[in-house]
Amino acid sequence: MDGVLLLHKPAGMTSHDCVMRIRKLFQTKKVGHTGTLDPDVSGVLPICIGKATKIVELLTAERKTYEGEVTLGIATTTEDASGDIVSVKPIEQPIFRHDIERVFANLTGDIEQVPPMYSAVKVNGKKLYEYARAGIDVERPKRNVHIFELLLLDDRQVFTGERISFRFRVTCSKGTYVRTLAVQIGERLGYPAHMSYLVRTASGPFTLDQCVSFADIEQHVASGTAHTLLLPIERALVHFPTYVMSKEEEEKVKHGALLPILSSMPERLLMVNEQGEALAIYMPHPTKQSYMKPLKVL
Repeated sequence: MDGVLLLHKPAGMTSHDCVMRIRKLFQTKKVGHTGTLDPDVSGVLPICIGKATKIVELLTAERKTYEGEVTLGIATTTEDASGDIVSVKPIEQPIFRHDIERVFANLTGDIEQVPPMYSAVKVNGKKLYEYARAGIDVERPKRNVHIFELLLLDDRQVFTGERISFRFRVTCSKGTYVRTLAVQIGERLGYPAHMSYLVRTASGPFTLDQCVSFADIEQHVASGTAHTLLLPIERALVHFPTYVMSKEEEEKVKHGALLPILSSMPERLLMVNEQGEALAIYMPHPTKQSYMKPLKVL
């Protein structure tokens, strides 16, 4: 079976755990995910199966949307609810809605982040969480990310209590750490903070309402209809410009041949045959300006 499975990843599983379980359910080793979700986070996780593993990097979306919760007054080692508490500051003054919305506005656009110690970012060949587990503190590389939209999902005008939590929705670029964003929100409000809940509601063109659970998958496997859960490659890449080939071009594309470039050539072009089956992705040739070349032959 070949195609893309839109999984509603449950909290409590790593993305790798999900891949291993799907390998067993679909009885194939050719399975790969398109963007890690932390174990405590649920939501949209596109999984590529069979030939679709060739397009994993093309489905690693540049833009993702999350709904989460910030809790002010407590900071943790992992910047989320699973970590050990490292800082506590009771909230003695009310926080007003306009204060939070001003912080959200200031954090919209291009911002700088320092990845959390408990993350898979590599420093000198080792992942940061490996240093963290060994009790070694290392300098973390700063990264620039983009926040397209940051909205407060709470109707209150005034927030009070020793601990304050509020929901938000963020649409952000690939590489954004939302738990770090929660900490940044807290810092700008004057308090330690952590991300107490998070769900990914969209990854590129794929949304949560399109996703299936492991219970759904198991039911379809038992009834022999698991293949119906897979998006064909051409549907998974529906956001790519498409070119319908002639039969002559189709034979050339199957063998990875160069083709004359189109007059309005995009960066990526999905090549489909007359039956609508995706056979390759082409791109402008880097040195031969009159030609396009295959990026992937599917």
